[in-house]
Amino acid sequence: MYIEVLADVPAVARRAAEVIAADARAACAVRGRFVLAVSGGRTPWMMLRALADQDVPWAGVHLAQVDERVAPAGHADRNLTHLAESLLGRAPIRLDQIHAMPVELADLEDAAVRYSATLRDIAGAPPLLDLVHLGLGADGHTASLVPGDPVLAIDAADVGVTGPYEGRRRMTLTYPIVNRARRILWVVTGAEKAAMLTRLRDGDPAIPAGRVRQDRALVLADRAAAEPGAGPGC
Repeated sequence: MYIEVLADVPAVARRAAEVIAADARAACAVRGRFVLAVSGGRTPWMMLRALADQDVPWAGVHLAQVDERVAPAGHADRNLTHLAESLLGRAPIRLDQIHAMPVELADLEDAAVRYSATLRDIAGAPPLLDLVHLGLGADGHTASLVPGDPVLAIDAADVGVTGPYEGRRRMTLTYPIVNRARRILWVVTGAEKAAMLTRLRDGDPAIPAGRVRQDRALVLADRAAAEPGAGPGC
């Protein structure tokens, strides 16, 4: 794992956009396609707005979701709502290149199976995502891999469904597909994340984030999150 510390949230968002754009260019040059999975959060929406200004081969980009809350279409709780606001209209990406988690279906377990099939369609069997973007919660969760939930134990499926967490059930990518990715990009901002960033750096398996593989990971953190536990490299 390498940790890169930047001055503030906007700097982290810009740097994350640069990393994604560079990976997209490289993937499209070699394979003709770049499959990116993104998480939610305020800094990621800034990251996606910055990505729209980068040199990206958009025709070859497929955008998947790392996780999603079970809520109606267009609801402010939905990551997809903010993803669309941040990127659509700013970048020349088509709606059919954005692969939304089908959380509006009544049978959520079947919906998870369907999303797994979508990922196989765009990223092979088993799905090999080019880049998975992750955040870090103050409780050590990442994606919607939340402390104490049975979803943490899934080892034979790429998509799972959680119990209620902060008021909503969620659909999430699981450890197998996250750990299979070519690159894992962590975006971590805010002083409330400092303690968990230290535990992430140390690979602490007691927190969900600590079970994500580190050898393909880049962490972009602002100074607030990087103090006192993280240095410029690890």
